[in-house]
Amino acid sequence: MTPLHSPPAAVLAFDDEAPMAAALAQALGVPALPIARHRFPDGELKLRLPPALPPHVVLLRTLHPPNERLVELLIAAPAARELGARQLTLVCPYLAYMRQDIAFTPGEAVSQRHIGALLASRFDALVTVDPHLHRISRLDEVMPGCHAVALSAAPLVGAWLARQVERPLFIGPDEESAPWVRRAAAACTPAADHAVCTKQRHGDREVQVTLPAGLDCRGRAVVLIDDMASTGRTLIAAARLAFAAGAASVDVAVTHALFVGDAVDALQAAGIGRVWSTDCVPHPSNAISVAPLLAAAVPRA
Repeated sequence: MTPLHSPPAAVLAFDDEAPMAAALAQALGVPALPIARHRFPDGELKLRLPPALPPHVVLLRTLHPPNERLVELLIAAPAARELGARQLTLVCPYLAYMRQDIAFTPGEAVSQRHIGALLASRFDALVTVDPHLHRISRLDEVMPGCHAVALSAAPLVGAWLARQVERPLFIGPDEESAPWVRRAAAACTPAADHAVCTKQRHGDREVQVTLPAGLDCRGRAVVLIDDMASTGRTLIAAARLAFAAGAASVDVAVTHALFVGDAVDALQAAGIGRVWSTDCVPHPSNAISVAPLLAAAVPRA
């Protein structure tokens, strides 16, 4: 890929991410430029970019839902280069296809590696937030030749929660959430009490969760914290256990608010009160902006 050589001069974004684009552009001190989309009757997409682009362009696209947006990137990236961009940075607040990091059964495609390599072939740099990495230590391991930066929103989430909830008890719904819970708790002053559940998954919507032995939830304001929420079933299972253990309230805070199908309704039916998320994925629960965090990580030279 092209060596990084110039500061960003514009944020290129699609209309459905206009608020994030405006915030990111303001943080970078550059204009936000639109990408227009047209869908043909057969489902194909036509994109229209500004006719002349500066040397270093930041392309904003979060990958939820993932499949069509990946196609948009495959069209937009080479088009941007044809229109003058010599350096392309992808700001991808939610980076999809990271959870399939090994072949769990023979023949399974390791999508993390393949999607990472695909994006690395199109972009000089990538900035994302809380990607689902558990068996690799660095994002650039699956993005060869690309300057890949993985940020964490957990400190932002923890500091924000400390202003919303008095004496919170942070609980991670499974072992994989442990890093987010620790970082969020450490961002509070004083550091928040925290713990992590254990989980057994029996399917996409069937999970069994266990609270840590000896955890005292009686009268506590519990906040369940995770990097993402999809169906919400793991959070629901953890909330029910917390209530059964005497929690006074249970709220939820996540980085990526995927919340597919009836997830939010199911959370509320389980007694969960407030649901907060970052704006990595546009959703009514968005309460915490990651634009300054993203802007600070965009390569300047």
